[in-house]
Amino acid sequence: MKILLAAVNAKYIHSNLAVYSLSAYAKTRGCPSDIAEYTVNQQPDEILADIYMRRPGILCISCYLWNITLVEQIVAEIPKILPGTEIWLGGPEVSFEAKEFLIRHPEVTGIMRGEGEETFASLAAVWTNCEGQGSVEEIDGITFRNRKGEIIENSSRSPMDLSRVPFVYSHIEDFKNRIIYYESSRGCPFSCSYCLSSIDKCLRFRDLELVKRELQFFIDHEVSQVKFVDRTFNCRHDHAMKIWNYIKDHDKGITNFHFEVAADLLNEEEIRLIRSMRPGLIQLEIGVQSANPQTIREIRRKMNLEQVRSAVFRIKEAGNVHQHLDLIAGLPYEDYESFARSFDQVYSMRPEQLQLGFLKVLKGSLMHEKAEEYGLLYQDRPPYEVLSTKWISYADVIRLKGVEDMVEVYYNSGQFRNTMEHLEEEFSSAFGMYEELAAYYNESGLAHMNHTRIARYEILDRFIGQIVQKDRSREEKQKAYREWLTLDLYLRDNVKNRPDFLGENKVSSDEAAAFYKREEDSREYLSGYQGYDRRQMRRMTHLERIGGELLLFDYLSRDPLTGNARICVIREKTGSENDEF
Repeated sequence: MKILLAAVNAKYIHSNLAVYSLSAYAKTRGCPSDIAEYTVNQQPDEILADIYMRRPGILCISCYLWNITLVEQIVAEIPKILPGTEIWLGGPEVSFEAKEFLIRHPEVTGIMRGEGEETFASLAAVWTNCEGQGSVEEIDGITFRNRKGEIIENSSRSPMDLSRVPFVYSHIEDFKNRIIYYESSRGCPFSCSYCLSSIDKCLRFRDLELVKRELQFFIDHEVSQVKFVDRTFNCRHDHAMKIWNYIKDHDKGITNFHFEVAADLLNEEEIRLIRSMRPGLIQLEIGVQSANPQTIREIRRKMNLEQVRSAVFRIKEAGNVHQHLDLIAGLPYEDYESFARSFDQVYSMRPEQLQLGFLKVLKGSLMHEKAEEYGLLYQDRPPYEVLSTKWISYADVIRLKGVEDMVEVYYNSGQFRNTMEHLEEEFSSAFGMYEELAAYYNESGLAHMNHTRIARYEILDRFIGQIVQKDRSREEKQKAYREWLTLDLYLRDNVKNRPDFLGENKVSSDEAAAFYKREEDSREYLSGYQGYDRRQMRRMTHLERIGGELLLFDYLSRDPLTGNARICVIREKTGSENDEF
């Protein structure tokens, strides 16, 4: 019996740790299976055709928020083209209402609920007779149709020892140009009402010596990024410290490690270690979700906001770690004004990224159970996103969507950072700035359109002109803002097509030619350009006069966190001083 484990990922660069773990574990029991990965961007017919060509006797698909609609379309067609194939599903999107799902989808034979390695291996043993005994009826952790067509729900399965799960990346060449996901623990010690991780209270850790060997494998094979999927990586101090110390001590300057942490749990020893790491070695994702104390209590989250702020600032001060902070709109007791205050508090921490997300009402979560109490209305279709609550209207949700778009473009892109920091001074709050920018996009007919990067600069320039038009010194202010826009523009790329509002470069062609001729001889500012002549250096760098100073943008030497070019101030009088901007 041929078994196919299929994953439908959100993007091509993603890999599906679940199907690889299930397949690897079943293989240790002598039960082989094949793996196929697809993406939600593929047409259903394309996926169907590939599955058909593989001719599985058993088809197993992992189901998540982002792929369940496509999976339902696919499984509806499978019996028509492969009438003898059994269909089994697993994953968070089907685990918590398994019986109801099977009633709605008669073409599906069964569902593996919760943690899947032991369950899949036991099923595979029956399907392939690779252990020569047992039946589906005896397997824990499944809901299935028996031969009479009755839906049977077997007992839940006890959590397994995480160290028994095999390492799935031995053939790392199969994951070229893909994000590598890795787990050193399962379960979560917290009880956040919106999250499914809180359901698994059996917090387990993979053996540390095993973890170290596997991390060394990633380092030795120069994997670009490894994302830990541990729900709260630093919930156990000694575990976090040993892993962080190991990757610091064995770092080869290439691999980046991503961790989701609770910032208020970071102690002094951990912060000191983080601050000592190579820039870009790790990045941290920190879920703040809300700064409203009543909201935090209601969602059963434990968080000390001042400790979060202190940890974020201390890490940011070292300038070596990308920090990604999260907020969720639509939580109980959070109205529009309260969310604006939460936004401003988190924004003031100046993370490299601020994710403004919207509540997803997940099946199986406490939030789902309390939806009626909260007056919580949400989409019937995945991802079951909030529409309104007792505290926030749908109109407010729409306004926040506009703010989210502006934050993504003008903050999270990192392409307008200097301009936005100065522009914030024109408003009573950072939230108010993005709110007005979103309103400007709507009023100008610019929302919900794709714009080039240059167009974004031009729109921001027009918005700034509108903001400062009543100021007595508006011409001076507009000029200053255009210099900040110029700085931001060239920090990222040596743009050849300048926005019209910037005018001509104030550095003449003759002046630039003279500079690069001197630089070819002295290498005073561009010591890393050995082997390049003056013409090549001129193409690879940029000269711009901003604020009365001549600036050199060096694109070979970029900040490992922001991607910004190194800037040198050219001392034109002496021609001998070399300052970092």
